[in-house]
Amino acid sequence: MAIRITDDCINCEACEPECPNNAIYAPEETWKMSDGTSVENDTENDAESDDFFYIATDKCTECIGFHDEPQCAAVCPVDCCIPDDDNVESESELMAKKDILHV
Repeated sequence: MAIRITDDCINCEACEPECPNNAIYAPEETWKMSDGTSVENDTENDAESDDFFYIATDKCTECIGFHDEPQCAAVCPVDCCIPDDDNVESESELMAKKDILHV
């Protein structure tokens, strides 16, 4: 399951540098699979939020293969980084995604 950022986000930016997949973006910022990964896809994707930081679900691995817990949730001062029930993936699926992102 990916992590999502709720609208309780205060835009403190604490989560962004902690993400090993560079999956966290500022409001209104477009995202690319190639940002901070080994993937050579430079297609710009629309921002998923205009008001608060967001996580590009296609890049989120819940820090599997890097850390014992999602780092965005660990550093968030308002606890707005929560599991995304609409994007459930098994640990093996998340590890496979991590391996694709970081060859």
